[in-house]
Amino acid sequence: MIGLGSYAFFWQHSPENPASIDVHDALRRTRALGSDLFQICDYMPLDSMTDRELAAVRATALDLGITLEVGTKGVTPEKLARYLEIAIALDARLVRSMLYTPGSRPSLGEAEGYLRDALVAYESAGVTLALETYEQVSSTDLVSLVESVGHDNLGICLDPANAVAALEKPRDVIDRTAPYVKNIHVKDFAFTRRGGWVGFTLEGVPLGTGLLDYDYLVETVRPAERGINQIIEHWLPLTNTIEETVLVEEDWTLRNLTYLTSAHSIRSNN
Repeated sequence: MIGLGSYAFFWQHSPENPASIDVHDALRRTRALGSDLFQICDYMPLDSMTDRELAAVRATALDLGITLEVGTKGVTPEKLARYLEIAIALDARLVRSMLYTPGSRPSLGEAEGYLRDALVAYESAGVTLALETYEQVSSTDLVSLVESVGHDNLGICLDPANAVAALEKPRDVIDRTAPYVKNIHVKDFAFTRRGGWVGFTLEGVPLGTGLLDYDYLVETVRPAERGINQIIEHWLPLTNTIEETVLVEEDWTLRNLTYLTSAHSIRSNN
């Protein structure tokens, strides 16, 4: 399935936006765009929602015919337990996370212990945990961790763009993680010269216009064949105003969703 994530609504969610939307609004906009999958990812209000509030989110998703996934950061026992509770409440079958948070940087050995303990309950609930590729942990270390744990309910959320900041080549990350991918974050990116031509800026661009080799990603990982969901995100910098940025964000979301669904349709017909 191809869906949207909270990072496709980053500026629309932003407290800086006078017309900031909540998760129910994001779900309605997702449905209006023709998507039936939404990943609530790094959306802080989710952490502290009551059972009643979670039930309301699930009800909105059910009414709209939208499948939910959730995402957080960290692998401490408390974090993994809380997000399993949230996933169960929302009938979400996937939790995306990262190894580190600002307040917790476990060693790979500590993380392995946390994951082994947590995955007993995740397996029982039928929920998969996907650890994202990003610059703070090399893809080699992430794959090693997943292999060491060796559990069917643990895998990788592949985002080739993130690892570029650690000087990892996107194709290398794709090749290395492909057997373990359970979820994909799709965003395109490019380097541009900074003002005065001193250095570069790494930022997002619409799909198909940057450095992400999406065709190679799909050919290597084979998400459709393996039932791996693809979640659209953006790295969209603030433009002149928040209102203008929101308009650009909405345009990128539509363009990227059209790009992915068209690519999926072409492959399905070949």
